[in-house]
Amino acid sequence: MSFWDERYQGEAYLFGEAPNAFLAAQAHRLKSGLSALAVADGEGRNGVWLAEQGLDVLSVDSSPVAQAKAARLARARGTRLRIDEVDLASWAWPDAQFDLVVAIFIQFAGPELRDEIFAGMKRALKPGGLLLLEGYRPEQIAYGTGGPRVPENLYTEALLRAAFSDFELLELSVYDAVIEEGAGHSGPSALIDLIARRPG
Repeated sequence: MSFWDERYQGEAYLFGEAPNAFLAAQAHRLKSGLSALAVADGEGRNGVWLAEQGLDVLSVDSSPVAQAKAARLARARGTRLRIDEVDLASWAWPDAQFDLVVAIFIQFAGPELRDEIFAGMKRALKPGGLLLLEGYRPEQIAYGTGGPRVPENLYTEALLRAAFSDFELLELSVYDAVIEEGAGHSGPSALIDLIARRPG
């Protein structure tokens, strides 16, 4: 069993069942009928919420244990979620297929894989499509309230500005906040949010 399968074992949802607060705050940007890709969506809290907003959602993750829970959450909420088990290190990212790409705390990826994932997310967006990304900054390690203990996996403002310099940056916010997302993310947190549009 993989590391993530083990983490997602059990009935409880590791990161809770409610959507990420940053994502939920972007509801005004969403329209029913849009297509969305939820990257490394785990147990589906974000993908299911997007589907509840009327979006056509593809939720991808490498853990079948997590995805079984995502499917269960979608059924419980009476909504439809498309699910695909993928390894982001080898996945053939679709080209210009989604109006929205959502990536919330995908910081399992070191710099090399992160570059590939960022490139894939950009490619998957249609021209004019929107990227919503939230992650932890290096200061998160001192908080110890979630996320990787590996500094190079964390995001800085300079890193994200450089990585998405070919996109229109609508918002790049650096702040600390208390978040309560299940047992996995709980307490004061060093956050960074990016909203960017693929030129179209």
